Amino acid sequence: VQLQASGGGLVQAGGSLRLSCGASGLPFSTYVLGWFRQTPGKEREFVAGVSWVGRRTLYADSVKGRFTISRDNAKNTVYLQMNSLKPEDTAVYYCGATHGMSRSPDAMEIWGEGTQVTVSS
Repeated sequence: VQLQASGGGLVQAGGSLRLSCGASGLPFSTYVLGWFRQTPGKEREFVAGVSWVGRRTLYADSVKGRFTISRDNAKNTVYLQMNSLKPEDTAVYYCGATHGMSRSPDAMEIWGEGTQVTVSS
């Protein structure tokens, strides 16, 4: 069972990035997927979540209107489109999988390795 995040990088403020998280070894469509982020010395925080077939989404207030989460169950992949990026979006971004919609990192059953996003001012 594995989640692998990719797509991070360095971008200027106002720019865009798209993160991807591919899954292997699990029945992908039975899991709710989430994106979280973490900066040094801080707890991991919820960014966005998407339900099993993508009909329901949740967002942190700080990213609402700028980020869009989506999933492609045929490709076992969840995406996070990040637009209008701000320096405060700089963090390591992680994808997580669980069986119920939740904003809590503690609810995630499976974690992928993170991908670094750096937004310069």
